[in-house]
Amino acid sequence: MHSGLTKNISSGGVLFTSESEPEVGTSIEYVITLGAPADQNVNLRCIGKVVRYTRAPAENGFDVAATLERYEFIRSEE
Repeated sequence: MHSGLTKNISSGGVLFTSESEPEVGTSIEYVITLGAPADQNVNLRCIGKVVRYTRAPAENGFDVAATLERYEFIRSEE
């Protein structure tokens, strides 16, 4: 599993940073955490495909664009 930072999200896709170089066309599963206070976060498990990427020297990794084909809410266990 890798972690990254979401830069932009829309109904059709997402742009995020990644430390590893992705392969264009690869199916990926990713989780987006929404919310400010840690006890009120909402997690979305998303399925999509890598569309493109570019090297992001400022982040020492890659900016990755992926589709958002399917998603589901992940409920936190109390």
